[in-house]
Amino acid sequence: MTRKMVLVDTSLCTGCKACSVACKEWNELPAEKTKLITSYQTQNAFTTKTWTYMTFIEKYENQKMNWLMRKAQCFHCAEPSCMKACSSNAIIKTDSGYVVFDHDKCIGCGYCVENCPFGVPKVDPVLKKSFKCTGCIDRVENNLLPACVHTCQPGALQFGERDVLLATAKIRLTEVQKTHPKAQLYGENIMGGTTYMYLLLDSPDVYGLPLNPTIPLSLTLWKDVIRPVGGAAVGGAAAAVVLGVFVNLFRGNYRSNQSSDSSNSESKKGGKD
Repeated sequence: MTRKMVLVDTSLCTGCKACSVACKEWNELPAEKTKLITSYQTQNAFTTKTWTYMTFIEKYENQKMNWLMRKAQCFHCAEPSCMKACSSNAIIKTDSGYVVFDHDKCIGCGYCVENCPFGVPKVDPVLKKSFKCTGCIDRVENNLLPACVHTCQPGALQFGERDVLLATAKIRLTEVQKTHPKAQLYGENIMGGTTYMYLLLDSPDVYGLPLNPTIPLSLTLWKDVIRPVGGAAVGGAAAAVVLGVFVNLFRGNYRSNQSSDSSNSESKKGGKD
């Protein structure tokens, strides 16, 4: 399957939250108690039971209020830091571009949580498993739209082949910039290019998104430098021990020691007699 993409056009979003409801319904996720955060926003973080939610930003500029809304979910990065951090190989990236968890392998270590620049995965403390948006990979692989895309009435969510949809996104961006000069695409190149790409009306940091998300340097050093060198050192030490054993065997050192022990034993017996 070729690489897919979901375009989130925030210029068309009405903040209806139907995408969040559809996500819960398809994935059989229970409702959670929420509270008013700001404006119409009732949730400000992912949970193991909420994989997508709406953010509402009221930005006042030039005596005008701009209402900036965004559907938040996993970006499904081409270079996912969660997969790089996983200690049990429980995270895989599909040919279609989706990053999914294998819960049979997941041990709930939380490394994916600590290293995701977007704060997406969450660990269930009871099940000891990590959870996040699956991108509705089960629907996508059966030629169905992701649940959130399927339910979006204003057409703020579009799904298709990444190359084709990216071209569409750039055309749409040119149109939107006529009324929103700060509009930009977010996700074309970050983290290797994301499966969920945004057309934002303002700078990413206004939406609470990192300007230049990257794989943490500490993770790169550990996985690509320290761990391989450490493994080589341990392997080298083990090999040196084994080699030393065979060299001593070949030289007869062990036999000499055994013979010496036997001679000493005989001498002691002779002395007693």
